Amino acid sequence: MKRTLLLLGVVFTCMSFINWHYNMDEAKATAKKEHKHILLNFSGSDWCGPCIRLHKEILSSESFQKCADAKLVLINADFPRLKKNQLSKAQQKINDALADQYNSKGRLPLTLLLNENGKIIKQWEGLPNGTPEEFVEDVQFAIDQNK
Repeated sequence: MKRTLLLLGVVFTCMSFINWHYNMDEAKATAKKEHKHILLNFSGSDWCGPCIRLHKEILSSESFQKCADAKLVLINADFPRLKKNQLSKAQQKINDALADQYNSKGRLPLTLLLNENGKIIKQWEGLPNGTPEEFVEDVQFAIDQNK
């Protein structure tokens, strides 16, 4: 029993949990307070194959999580289709407003790097090419160019 609890403790300690925001005002406030950039991701989490791969292969990777912890405030605007995954009306309204402002063509996945004021610095349409580490390098390069 002690061994199982110890093992669970190690697993939970080693796991990095990314804190995704779902409201731009909160994300901007956090970015300003912590002097970070904002990464805004538009996805269809339960139907869009490239969206699912992006989250699984890149945004859940250890290298991206380390970058996000240090440099980014993350916000996800999700547009699920399955009834069981439907968002609250309030969240859907927030996501629709984000799409109106940043993704009027409805591209999925669309990932935007924003400054702390919400100005677009770089965007990735579709699933980024390369490894998670290459994506992190691309994010870091864009951040460095924006200083």
